[in-house]
Amino acid sequence: MSALTSDSTATPVNHESPANHESPANHESRVSHEPATAPRGGRPPVAPRDEDPPDTGERHRLTALTGLAALSLDAMASVAYGPEAIVLVLAAAGGHGLGFTLPVTLAIAALLAVLVASYRQVIAAFPDGGGSYAVAKTHLGRRASLVAAASLVLDYVLNVAVAVTAGVAALTSAFPALYGDRLWICLAVLALLTAVNLRGIADSAKIFLAPTAVFVLAILTLIAVGLFRSAPVSTEAAQGHASVVADNATTVGALLLLKAFASGCSALTGVEAIANAVPSFRTPRAKRAQHAEIALGAVLGVMLIGLAVLISRFHLQPVAGVTVLAQLADASLGHNTAFYVVQFATMTLLALSANTSFGGLPVLLKLLARDNFLPHVFALKADRQVHRHGVLTLAAVSAALLVLSGGDTNVLVPLFAIGVFVGFTLAQTGMVVHWRRERGPRWRGKAALNGLGALLTGVSAVVVTATKFHDGAWLIVVALPLLVAAFETVHRAYTDIGESLGLGRVPECPHRARSLVVVPVSSLSRLTSEALTAAVSLGDEVRAVTVCHADPEDRAQAEALERDWALWNPGVDLIRLPSDRRTLGRPIAAYVRAVEAAEPGTRVTVLIPEAEPARAWQRALRNQRGAVVAHAVRRDTGAAICRLRFRI
Repeated sequence: MSALTSDSTATPVNHESPANHESPANHESRVSHEPATAPRGGRPPVAPRDEDPPDTGERHRLTALTGLAALSLDAMASVAYGPEAIVLVLAAAGGHGLGFTLPVTLAIAALLAVLVASYRQVIAAFPDGGGSYAVAKTHLGRRASLVAAASLVLDYVLNVAVAVTAGVAALTSAFPALYGDRLWICLAVLALLTAVNLRGIADSAKIFLAPTAVFVLAILTLIAVGLFRSAPVSTEAAQGHASVVADNATTVGALLLLKAFASGCSALTGVEAIANAVPSFRTPRAKRAQHAEIALGAVLGVMLIGLAVLISRFHLQPVAGVTVLAQLADASLGHNTAFYVVQFATMTLLALSANTSFGGLPVLLKLLARDNFLPHVFALKADRQVHRHGVLTLAAVSAALLVLSGGDTNVLVPLFAIGVFVGFTLAQTGMVVHWRRERGPRWRGKAALNGLGALLTGVSAVVVTATKFHDGAWLIVVALPLLVAAFETVHRAYTDIGESLGLGRVPECPHRARSLVVVPVSSLSRLTSEALTAAVSLGDEVRAVTVCHADPEDRAQAEALERDWALWNPGVDLIRLPSDRRTLGRPIAAYVRAVEAAEPGTRVTVLIPEAEPARAWQRALRNQRGAVVAHAVRRDTGAAICRLRFRI
């Protein structure tokens, strides 16, 4: 057997959390022994808390302004497709139907006001974040909270994919030569967003502040200038494109208006993001988050109503291949530099609106992890107040969606916005229960407001799901319960682990047990001497073992090692472990199992010596046999594993 030299993978210092209390399962350590018996019962393990000492990390958190930039990009960018969604539905009723654009938009703006008022109260009542998940968990029960969480997770992931593909679609519309490379461009944009967010949410907010401001100013300028025009100044953008308005349609049914309302509600996606990410704000967190929520509602409402007024004023008709926003910019500002500024700002914000998900989803995953519905690793936080594992997971799943869709927005849009309506409905319903329990000043009016919001968003969720079901929305209907089932499975696993560890109960007092240290060796060297020195310092008895395979060469090496061992006489027995197969870990694990069965009161530790070269490039020369042995022992036995690094 060649020298047992491998890389050392002793557990590194965790720089992401001051303590990690997640459920252990035979973790490797230099000296780790599990208790002889563990009482049953208790509560499941709790994910690590990551509260900061006063003022620590505050500079990496959000102000109201940077919070608006980091967490409102999704909602702000929705004005590029929200009004268009309304117009495209009403176009089925011809020019008469388009006349209802402003009333439908006003209804959506009223719902927006209800949602902003509700989430302002959610922020105050649930300053730890979580939005609809936190509300449902407190007032509607665990299952409802998991449905809310699953809907938010799906919506956040889809938002990233839709936002990136929509922004790249705007780019390829301006530069058709890039169309064939749209998937690679989408992945590059996603990689850029991920890298920025790994630097910290405050840093990403500063980067996205300028594009958000440019977009908002461009839209407000478009609206302000358009209000002073009695007719379009230009229609060049729509020339040569076929109208999609139906002919000979003179009636508008209630179902069509309801469908237009539901489609236009896609402009409300992202309203909940600030409430989900309250812990990301600087102190006083709730007040700053409330200010950002109100500012978001005001700006979004003004833009939606203003664009709807211009659509009615200019009697705009949707055409194939040109967005409604582009036609409005053309009609209000003319086909000039200002027109291209609006288009470029829209393209940029659409691509960057995925940042809303990077701000909100990792916080939601942290809360789920703390409640034992996701692996505890999602609760860990890096130095810059970044939930790194949540960011990377979001990026990986979004990248998979981009690859599966081929970077095509139309493939993803039917799946979008369903989850957020489910979350809206549960949050509003939970707040109704909240007011009924609290019964504070004017609680009836507040409960009625939330009840109306729950009714409107619930109807919208049903209508959107029904109208988009055959276009791919059925995937969300299937994915939602599967995700809830996954949460429940993780929670049951943590509950079982907690019972096995006896968490929440007083354990038996520690006592001394006889200890045996098993040291795998393959030759005589300073590494062998260091390993045995450490072993005799740790255990009452030490046994060295060497694996001998059946071929003559290995038998000769084993016999030579035994002769040299007898001459060296270190005071430790050398035991040969024969093996018919060329394997290393299994014979050692089998020997440890035999010892555990024969000596049940003995604590067994397997000490694996590993040489670690000084230079980084030399570490690639190691044979990794230490890792093989550690894996086999950890998988098949209950022994503690100690990996001794001998630095060269």
